[in-house]
Amino acid sequence: MSKRDYYEVLEVAKTASFDDIKKAYRKKAIQYHPDKNPGDKVAEEKFKEAAEAYEVLSDQQKRQRYDQFGHAGLGGAADGGFGGGHMTMEDIFANFGDIFGDIGGFGRFSRFSGGGFGGARARGPRMRRGSDLRVKVKLTLAEIAKGVEKKIKVKKYVPCSECSGTGAEKGSQPETCHTCKGSGYVTRVQQTILGAMQVPSECPTCHGDGTITKNKCKRCHGEGVVQSEEVISINIPAGVMQGMQLVVDGKGNAARRGGMNGDLLVVVEEERHPELIRDGNDLVYNLLLSVPTAVLGGSVEVPTVDGKVKVNIASGTQPGKILRLRGKGLPSVNSYGTGDMLINIGVYIPEHLDKDEKKVMEKLANSENIKPSSSASKSFFQRVRNMFE
Repeated sequence: MSKRDYYEVLEVAKTASFDDIKKAYRKKAIQYHPDKNPGDKVAEEKFKEAAEAYEVLSDQQKRQRYDQFGHAGLGGAADGGFGGGHMTMEDIFANFGDIFGDIGGFGRFSRFSGGGFGGARARGPRMRRGSDLRVKVKLTLAEIAKGVEKKIKVKKYVPCSECSGTGAEKGSQPETCHTCKGSGYVTRVQQTILGAMQVPSECPTCHGDGTITKNKCKRCHGEGVVQSEEVISINIPAGVMQGMQLVVDGKGNAARRGGMNGDLLVVVEEERHPELIRDGNDLVYNLLLSVPTAVLGGSVEVPTVDGKVKVNIASGTQPGKILRLRGKGLPSVNSYGTGDMLINIGVYIPEHLDKDEKKVMEKLANSENIKPSSSASKSFFQRVRNMFE
């Protein structure tokens, strides 16, 4: 099922300011908040959809990519933020909980309430998430045209093999935190417009882990992760553009002492082609003809991303004429078709002639067919004007 437009989700204009976007998200988040809609799966999906839209539109760089490329600009095969749109309720509350403020108890930790607007009860220690990694991948036009699999080596944090990521020395286990009894949170009293409420806050002893590691692993020093290298295969879809970012779920850094891996963010860099110029999904080639070929016509070879092809030049071809080869451009990353190959015709005027060549030119100079007519002159200048317009 295709994703809805993010501006449509938040019901804001494309020119909306950051404050307008934030207000719109807050309104939607409160409307579809799980505490107001217990057990309502439709409301939960709308709650996640609004958070995903806000995550993109509140970030200037992501918003620019989205405005230019749509959903494809945020992750290629993956869609949008938080590793391709796989946003969980934990993600939303951990990153945007402050948006809700204290309205009706919708604070950062309202997700721990025992249902509705009732008292707070922690469900368990927080889920850690490893950090994302960002790499750049250079692609040729030929690779962009077909799509390609790239293998890259990255340095990243991986779970410690000595302690299996627990951070505890072999033969020992992390102990349950005596302060929070393993929940990762302690309750505190907070005043809201509905009166005093018990709200969970991060345990100061275990910092939300729910456990304490006394005998730390000597290899990872209790962190549960160590640095290593990994070769990762990345499938680049056809039609990607310069600056587009793809997301490979779960291939970022491992989280300390267990949790979710971060993502690998792949930024596309296009290598300049020696002869072809990219213009969106179209390719442009500047073809310089000799005077005899322009006058008499003939067959010439031009490069494409698939190799050279022969193009027939009609007699009397004028400089500035554009020849179009349908479907010889680049495919759209959104599968909206394929661009064309545009051949921009120029005519080479020789700078140096020998005596015999000069005689030929002088003989032709007075020919009526060689002299430009007024209509031809107007046509040429009109083509030049159209190019600039």
